[in-house]
Amino acid sequence: MRNYNESKRVLVTGGAGFLGSHLIDRLIERGDEVVCVDNLFTGSKANISHLIGHSQFEFLRHDITFPLYIEVDEIFNLACPASPIHYQHDPVQTTKTSVHGAINMLGLAKRLGSRIFQASTSEVYGDPSVHPQPESYWGNVNPIGPRSCYDEGKRCAETLFFDYHRQYQLDVRVCRIFNTYGPRMHPNDGRVVSNFIVQALKGDDITLYGDGLQTRSFCYVDDLVEGFLRFMSLEAEVDGPLAYPGPINLGNPHEFTMRQLAEQIIDLTGSKSEMIFQPLPADDPKQRQPDITLAMNLLNWQPTVQLRQGLEKTIAYFDTKLRVAG
Repeated sequence: MRNYNESKRVLVTGGAGFLGSHLIDRLIERGDEVVCVDNLFTGSKANISHLIGHSQFEFLRHDITFPLYIEVDEIFNLACPASPIHYQHDPVQTTKTSVHGAINMLGLAKRLGSRIFQASTSEVYGDPSVHPQPESYWGNVNPIGPRSCYDEGKRCAETLFFDYHRQYQLDVRVCRIFNTYGPRMHPNDGRVVSNFIVQALKGDDITLYGDGLQTRSFCYVDDLVEGFLRFMSLEAEVDGPLAYPGPINLGNPHEFTMRQLAEQIIDLTGSKSEMIFQPLPADDPKQRQPDITLAMNLLNWQPTVQLRQGLEKTIAYFDTKLRVAG
C-alpha cells in the first residue's frame, strides 16, 4: 500500500473552477504533483494562470463524460457546474457530467487502485424537512423539477460511489458541500454571495427572493479545502477495513438569513444599494444548515473563518476584478 504521507501525483477534475483551483494551490503547496482536468465550461484559465509553467502543475482540457487514460495516485472529482444558472443552462449535460463522469472516474480509480474523492452537495437534501441536516437524512428532492439535473445527478453519483465501494472495495470519500464562497467565484454564477457583492459594488439594487428570510450557512473556501484534505488523508486502522467512505457534511453551521447577508455586504462595501424582492424560484430551499458533528469527531474539523472576515476577502477580490474589467 502507498504511504499517503509521501508526495503524490493527484488528478483534480474541475480544477480550473472556484473550489478546484484553491484545492490545487494547497496540493502543490504540500509538495504534490497535480494534473488539472477541466473542459472550461464554467472553469476559467484565469483561476490557474498563476500555476502555468509550474513544475508540479499540468493542465489538460478534457470533458470527463468521456473516458480519461492517465496514471495518478489519487483523484479529486470536482467536475460539474454548481450554480443554478450554469447547471440549468444545459441540464442534460449536467446530469451526464455527474453520472457518466462519476462512472469514468470510478473506472479509472478501480484500474489504478487509487483513492477517489467525490464532491457531492447539500442539494442532495433538497428542501429539507429536517433541520439542521445530518448525513443520515435522506432528503426531500423533487426528481423532475428544474434543479433536478444537479440534485438527482449528484445523488446518483453518490450511489455509484458507494456501489463501487461495496462491490469492488474501492477506497472512496464522499463529501457533501454546503454553501461556500471566496475569491475566484464566477461573478455571474447566480449564487447569492457573488450576486450581492457584485450588485453592491456596482451600486445596483440587491435582489432578494421571497421575503428574504430563507437561510443559508456560508463556509469560506479555505476552511472547506482544509476539510477536503483531512477527509482524503483519513486512514483505516491497521489491518482493519477501508477508512470511512462518507458521506460527510462540510460547511459552516452558523445560519444567516438572506437579509442579514445583504445588510452585511452593504455595510462592508459602503454601498448605497437598496434591497428589492422578487418571487422565490421553484424548489428553492427555505433552510440549509449542516450538522457537522461527524466532521468534528472524525476529522477534528470545523470552520475557523468568520463570515465578516471571509466577506472582506471576497469583496476585495471582486472589487479588483470589476475595476480591471471596467
